[in-house]
Amino acid sequence: MPRLSIKISLDGGGKLGPGKIALLEAVDSEGSISAAGRKLGMSYRRAWDLIQDLNTVFGQPVLEVAIGGKQGGGAMLAPAGRRLIDLYRQIETTAYDLCADGLKDLENLAAR
Repeated sequence: MPRLSIKISLDGGGKLGPGKIALLEAVDSEGSISAAGRKLGMSYRRAWDLIQDLNTVFGQPVLEVAIGGKQGGGAMLAPAGRRLIDLYRQIETTAYDLCADGLKDLENLAAR
């Protein structure tokens, strides 16, 4: 079955898509930005830049970050980050449901 990928362009030039959502989900599961970056095959710097972009676009932190040290650092989703994931996944599910017949038709056409 063909996959549907949603990329949302926001007013002011911000973008939200599967990569940024995957990063937020990876931070949620891994507990740190660096571990999330490794899991997704990206550098810490790239992951940090994407998080900062989300913070800027949405005007609030998407993560709560603890600075490293003896106890170690870490990161967890802030309420805005959790809401972004939920909204994006809801939009994605709705779009997929609306496009399911067309996606099946594309699959059938490609199989010929």
